[in-house]
Amino acid sequence: MRNISIISKAPVSRMLFKVGAQRVSRPAISALAQFLTQFAEDTAARSIQIARHSGRKTVLEEDVRLAVK
Repeated sequence: MRNISIISKAPVSRMLFKVGAQRVSRPAISALAQFLTQFAEDTAARSIQIARHSGRKTVLEEDVRLAVK
């Protein structure tokens, strides 16, 4: 997994606390941010493939939902 994260660490930290974490280490926040970034990039790539397979240039919500499944 790459060390570059497009997703900011602050929202990741807030999300962890929102779902019940009492304390979170910085490496844990970084690891989750990197994982979420990779997941988002993979989902985006699959969504683009689905749209192209359907003969479209525009990625639709249904493409994203299908890519996640």
